[in-house]
Amino acid sequence: MHVDMDAFYASIEQKDHPELRGKPVIVGGGGPRGVVSAASYAMPIAQALQLCPHAILVPVRMARYAEVSRTVIDVLRSYSPRVEKASVDEAYLDATGLERLFGPVEDMARRIKLEVKEVTGGLTCSIGLAPVKFLAKIASDLNKPDGLSILYPDKLAAFLQSLPVEQIPGVGKTTVRELQSLAIRTAGDVP
Repeated sequence: MHVDMDAFYASIEQKDHPELRGKPVIVGGGGPRGVVSAASYAMPIAQALQLCPHAILVPVRMARYAEVSRTVIDVLRSYSPRVEKASVDEAYLDATGLERLFGPVEDMARRIKLEVKEVTGGLTCSIGLAPVKFLAKIASDLNKPDGLSILYPDKLAAFLQSLPVEQIPGVGKTTVRELQSLAIRTAGDVP
């Protein structure tokens, strides 16, 4: 199971500062030469403000994000003794054999989502379930925000056949260009 908090930094800022709710929020620092911390990749603040001039820039409060992260990890550890924190806003949880305690893994994931939302004051997470970690991470991105996606073992071959290579964790822009130059556009194209 891969648990990924949705828009973690910005969501915490909007929860802690209700006047920011419903507005475009950029979490970052260092002035125009600083970087946006709450984006899928680093972007200069000046570029972000140019793209969204009405955005509200708030400073990074890493201690606060770490505090909320610990709360989320505590929830996950109440379900499984095997929790691997991947970053401040995501973690893997081994759900193997936990059906006897929590019922079907899908139900356990739904309970985790509800409990995370409750203990964080409304923050949501997306969860991916799959037989292995890297597929669980891919699954957690399939239905964001507040999603739950399951990759069943008997459906994996078809899923991987059409999976774009850019959705594979660790495959960046340069690798995508190289793979595409070799006519590899999906995981199914890999010989």
